Amino acid sequence: MKLDKGTIKKFISKIDGKKIMVLGDVMLDCYLWGEVSRISPEAPVPVVNVKEQTFTLGGAGNVAKNVADLGACPLIIGARGDDDQGKGLMKILKNGGIDARGMMVDPERPTTVKTRIVAHNQQVVRADLENAKELSDAVQDKIIKFIRRNCANIQGMIISDYGKGVISFRLLTEIIDLMNQKGIFIAVDPKETHFMNYRRVSIITPNHHEAGYAYRKKIVDEESLLQVGFGLVDLLEAQSVLITRGEKGMSLFEPDSEVTHIPTQARQVFDVTGAGDTVIATLVACKAAGATIKQSAYIANLAAGIVVGEIGTSTISKDKMLYALKNGIKSSNTRLKLQ
Repeated sequence: MKLDKGTIKKFISKIDGKKIMVLGDVMLDCYLWGEVSRISPEAPVPVVNVKEQTFTLGGAGNVAKNVADLGACPLIIGARGDDDQGKGLMKILKNGGIDARGMMVDPERPTTVKTRIVAHNQQVVRADLENAKELSDAVQDKIIKFIRRNCANIQGMIISDYGKGVISFRLLTEIIDLMNQKGIFIAVDPKETHFMNYRRVSIITPNHHEAGYAYRKKIVDEESLLQVGFGLVDLLEAQSVLITRGEKGMSLFEPDSEVTHIPTQARQVFDVTGAGDTVIATLVACKAAGATIKQSAYIANLAAGIVVGEIGTSTISKDKMLYALKNGIKSSNTRLKLQ
């Protein structure tokens, strides 16, 4: 069965109001935009004359923004510092329609900020302000209690792990157990170092480098792809594994099932920044709207094809999806067969 535009539109329209938890490393992305006209006399580095400063959500914050822009209701959970950057982060979250009651203040760590200096549309340098140590037991306790109190009416959960200290073995164990007990769909955007801790989730969405690293086998052809994909399904006892493969699209693996290859829909690729956030946000939003895992993966692939055609960290939205469908995304180009 082919997934036609009418079916895609139906699921997109049903995303509205769906409640999705997003747990992970929330960051503030700062951009300093300027021009270079000379080299510093102090060192052989360019002097950037800053013209403008902008702030956007990064990490799990960008995932939540994708969820909100699709029309769902994200509840974000993470940690921030007791600092001006943390206050600015909270303001951006709230202005973006994101419920930020789950953002815990940790006075022992700074708010994670990634500052990029850009001159003539070229990144010159990036400076990171962060403490990537694991959260204290006290802060983890607060997060677990908050999730337990607020998970009754959610339709999905995303764990967005950027390795900045929020996602721990303890947190994963307790939250995955809780979500499975309640029958809540749980998706993980992984970090290589935590890979073996993401057991018994509904879906995990590594790129092909992460997947190969986790299974200790580099993906170089169809045979190695199948070995890694089905191997991870068995190893993690996962309901499904979605390996994103860049210009080759995505491959969805399920237990006792043939692999589903989904060719890329991108016509031009300008910037892949944030594409993984778009994939997992769209997939979980569509699953919450009633789509099957194959249908959700297919629509997430369409969304990724849209955002990589834009410069900078971009988010997907309902309007972008509908516009792209109207202006020539051809689902007939895919080999996807839905059940």
